[in-house]
Amino acid sequence: MGRERAQRESWGTRFGFLMAAAGSAVGLGNIWRFPYLTGENGGSAFIIIYLICIAIVGLSIMIAEFAVGRRTSLSAVGAYKSQNRSWTFAGVLGVISGFFIMGFYPVVGGWSLAYMLKSVTGLLALPEATADVFGAFISAPIEPLIWTIIFMALNIAIVAKGVAGGIEKASKVLMPTLFVLLIIIIFEGVSLSGSGAGLTYLFKPDWSQVTGETVLAALGQSFFTLSLGMGCMLTYGSYLSKKENIPVSALAIVVMDTAVAIMSGLAIFPALFAFGMEPATGPGLVFVVVPAIFAQMGNVGPVISLLFFAALTVAALTSSMSLLEVVVAYLIDEKEMDRKHATYLSSLVITIMCVFSSLSMGQMSGIKLFGVGFFDFFDILTDKIFLAIGGMLLTIFVGWFMKKEDLKNELTNDGTVAFGFFEVWYNLVKYVIPVVIAVVAVMGIAAVEQRNLMLFGLFMIILLGVFSKKL
Repeated sequence: MGRERAQRESWGTRFGFLMAAAGSAVGLGNIWRFPYLTGENGGSAFIIIYLICIAIVGLSIMIAEFAVGRRTSLSAVGAYKSQNRSWTFAGVLGVISGFFIMGFYPVVGGWSLAYMLKSVTGLLALPEATADVFGAFISAPIEPLIWTIIFMALNIAIVAKGVAGGIEKASKVLMPTLFVLLIIIIFEGVSLSGSGAGLTYLFKPDWSQVTGETVLAALGQSFFTLSLGMGCMLTYGSYLSKKENIPVSALAIVVMDTAVAIMSGLAIFPALFAFGMEPATGPGLVFVVVPAIFAQMGNVGPVISLLFFAALTVAALTSSMSLLEVVVAYLIDEKEMDRKHATYLSSLVITIMCVFSSLSMGQMSGIKLFGVGFFDFFDILTDKIFLAIGGMLLTIFVGWFMKKEDLKNELTNDGTVAFGFFEVWYNLVKYVIPVVIAVVAVMGIAAVEQRNLMLFGLFMIILLGVFSKKL
């Protein structure tokens, strides 16, 4: 293991690390999930609650993941195992989570790529038919598969080149590009007549709309949007220099992630209200309603649509390559594979999973796993159980099984940098956040109709715990 640590890759620059980690956090959850949750939960009031949750829960867990990763200089499995072998299962759960998310994530990334082309080749010709166009596209047997494979090829090309030469280099270009694209789209949207109603919806809270479900939705989004509980931030933290100020870097990443989420709302809702459309349109908002909005913008519509789906593709890519890196880093650290072979092997298996996910929207829609198709199987299992439990296990591990003094030394770089909120952070991680996540997990599981699938997920986690010492 000492030989592996000596050869371990690292980030080339602080800026590169921040862009890569922010890119991991910024994904479909920001540009696809956040806007439709905002629409379903009353707008501004939801956003305010979300910001509170992300400041307390999201930031604290991110700091914890970076601390564990850098202290061990190992990926998810090795990080837990090196500190306490009985906790190996928690690291394996993180790898499995990343692996399963990649079973459907590149499919949606492929949709985004396809919609870039469709934006300028007739997608916007019939605004009233966008739902039919989307349904026909995702249920087709071949076309979405081609785009999924193209999206996976981009991931492979980046991750195979390594941490500094691949992930960091790509992130330095992709993340600034994302911000520029969103700014252009926002400028166009807010310039429309009637867009002021959308701004009011986003920034003037109506507290009468807030319910217990609103709070749970905000808390769940704050947790899932930052790529927490799946080993991404822990793995990225393992490549960190000992000179890096972890709390400051984590705060910067959280701010960037939140900025993209708010910008996504600004990119959609002013235009939505300007054309008199309903904000609470659910998951179909991006691929059905948004194209219909752009179709009404005249000649500039196809260009804005192209830019929007380019932004969505960039966000999906920066997250998916971090998920792929979780699996690749595991194979490098634990199985001593070289990077290229680890990337190709894991990507081959992931691509096969994506084929089943894509076909489950059409040709294989009749084949069910625990009552759902392959796409929903991977999505529900990770979103509703694996990530929440993975995050909860991390906080319990950090709060109760790591030495407080070791954590303090890690977060202050052995006393050379200040972290005045250490005691507050430590008590949040140890006592408060595990309970909060447990509540979210229980409520999330209770809201899912596929009880057998939930029981299967819990059974998998129990098996991991039982056999953890043999892993």
